[in-house]
Amino acid sequence: MFVKPLKDFLRLETASGILLLIAAIAAMIVENSPLKFLYDALLNTPVEIKVGAFEIAKPFLLWVNDGLMAIFFFLIGLEIKRELLAGELSDPSKMVLPVIAAIGGMAIPAVIYSYVNWGDPVSMKGWAIPSATDIAFALGVLALLGSRVPLSLKLFLMTLAIIDDLGAIIIIAIFYTIDLSITSLTIAAVCLAILYIMNRRGVLSLAPYLLIGLVLWAAVLKSGVHATLAGVLTAFFIPFRKEQGQQQTQLERLEHDLHPAVAFGILPLFAFMNAGISFDGLGMDSLLHPVPLGIALGLFFGNQLGVFGFSWLAIKLGIAKMPEAVSWGQLYGVSLLCGIGFTMSLFIASLAFEQGGPDYAVDDRLGILLGSLVSGVLGYLVLKAFSKK
Repeated sequence: MFVKPLKDFLRLETASGILLLIAAIAAMIVENSPLKFLYDALLNTPVEIKVGAFEIAKPFLLWVNDGLMAIFFFLIGLEIKRELLAGELSDPSKMVLPVIAAIGGMAIPAVIYSYVNWGDPVSMKGWAIPSATDIAFALGVLALLGSRVPLSLKLFLMTLAIIDDLGAIIIIAIFYTIDLSITSLTIAAVCLAILYIMNRRGVLSLAPYLLIGLVLWAAVLKSGVHATLAGVLTAFFIPFRKEQGQQQTQLERLEHDLHPAVAFGILPLFAFMNAGISFDGLGMDSLLHPVPLGIALGLFFGNQLGVFGFSWLAIKLGIAKMPEAVSWGQLYGVSLLCGIGFTMSLFIASLAFEQGGPDYAVDDRLGILLGSLVSGVLGYLVLKAFSKK
């Protein structure tokens, strides 16, 4: 039942991963070319929306990070709800190993980063950066091996990545919230109440949910909580029921319609807007700065130690079972792929260091790119070595 949707999903993620890589390379090329002034002008182009006394005025970069990425998080919310109700997360026995692995994959990278940066309060804001896994890149690399790897391994990685995304959402909500506005939070609470009532009353039309979701996004944006969380909250109220004559539920239809736009539009644009690293004056001392060093070490060593180590312990203690037809070598290869942090790591870094100055912005991206690249290449090589044709 779920084989064809999974194959379609993996095809999307493979192509999306390639586009993300192209967008990141293009950003670095433009940033280090005579066209740099155009790139900087694009990032800082002011965009304003004003309705009466209500006004949102931000540079284009923040419209992408706060606005378009809310749609990305909305899609993540839809995927999480579907998985909880009818997918891998609906079976407790299949959830145990990915949950334990995801906890390890979030905790150990954060510990490594914190150890490297301990004592610097600004640097410590980035503790969560290496804890994130980029599902598009990780599944994209895994898909390159085709039928060499069993379906159960792909399901394990996909489930782990979804749980990791949920963990990142919780981290953003708790640790990257500033100066709360009671008025805006009250409006957000009213929006959530309306969404709940519509869902309980069986409203199937998507338009009212999306309209209230838009108001919720604006309220959360002004509240001090990061606006992307509005996308996740709205997704949880989208009905998982079918209209008469439809084969898919409303949630599945919306997820299917949004996936191409997010994979081929929003995520590559986000990568292009956020990956423009200047190589001017870049040297070994730049990499050895505690911020990029902590991120790179956390992504590469932290994820393989956390994901593989916690999985090994859970299986040996009898708490969880090894996925069917998966070897220890393949499980280790997947744990390396979890060190690809790109999209979510860049996003958390933009929140962590938005008050830290331009030097931190360059440093964290360097660590993210290096840690993700080494993890992806070695993960592919290990999986290829341990997987038969």
